[in-house]
Amino acid sequence: MSNSSSLNEFLLLGFANTRELQLLHFSLFLGIYLAALLGNGLIITAIACDHHLHTPMYFFLLNLSLLDLGTISTTVPKSMANSLWDTRAISYSGCAAQVFLVIFLFGGEYSLLTVMAYDRYVAICRPLHYGTIMGSRACVKMAAAAWASGFLTAVLHTGNTFSIPLCKGNVVDQFFCEIPQILKLSCSDSYLREVGLLVFTASLDFGCFVFIVLSYVQIFSAVLRIPSEQGRHKAFSMCLPHLAVVFLFISTAFFAYLKPPSLSSPALDLVVTVLYSVVPPAVNPLIYSMRNKELKDALREVMS
Repeated sequence: MSNSSSLNEFLLLGFANTRELQLLHFSLFLGIYLAALLGNGLIITAIACDHHLHTPMYFFLLNLSLLDLGTISTTVPKSMANSLWDTRAISYSGCAAQVFLVIFLFGGEYSLLTVMAYDRYVAICRPLHYGTIMGSRACVKMAAAAWASGFLTAVLHTGNTFSIPLCKGNVVDQFFCEIPQILKLSCSDSYLREVGLLVFTASLDFGCFVFIVLSYVQIFSAVLRIPSEQGRHKAFSMCLPHLAVVFLFISTAFFAYLKPPSLSSPALDLVVTVLYSVVPPAVNPLIYSMRNKELKDALREVMS
């Protein structure tokens, strides 16, 4: 294939070659997908319907659940359909749309997790100013900025990636379309432009990571100074779910893209990708509701 204009479709990585394993993969992904739909759907409904949860923390959690629903719906259904119908194909336009949505939603989620760290910092370190700093208008602007940052990043990366000539086949070594795998199909030095853009984006992401770490250093210093054990427990219960979600999201993504080449193998790469792209949207609702009495009460009301 001489260039990307001659490509009509890409071939995604299959999970199995035998029919039995394909159906097993379909069943496992279906279970995870339904769990993510149910968990995030319940959280969205509970927060929207219970006026007690109309606070900045739950407003950001509602946005996180929307992003989680988007991320898992972008990658999992297509992979399930391919296993069910014993195919690996995805159209050129479908691949471009998948790349755009993956970057948009994951980028928005990472930005939102950074905003949520700031929300926890203000709530614990500057409680007297919380109502002023985290007013409803400020929260809407922060959430909109998180979504907008993901959108702009997706536009830049998708447009840049699919303007690069591709001549090394159409096999994508991943179960969904992602930029590093597509760049492997490029046949000119023009891919370096996208690599430079990826490095720039990674630098911004690292800045967000440093901000989150510094926020939690301040948070834990403030919590340890709280005299009562009950107060410390309440503060930790507010922060630990968010910290667990951040750790799961960042650690799996960092390992997927920054692990040494010596550790790389198709099977390991596939497992790591599932861990950072499929598992978090399914387990985030469980993490947030496990130690949160207000949210658990609201969920009971929704389910009853």
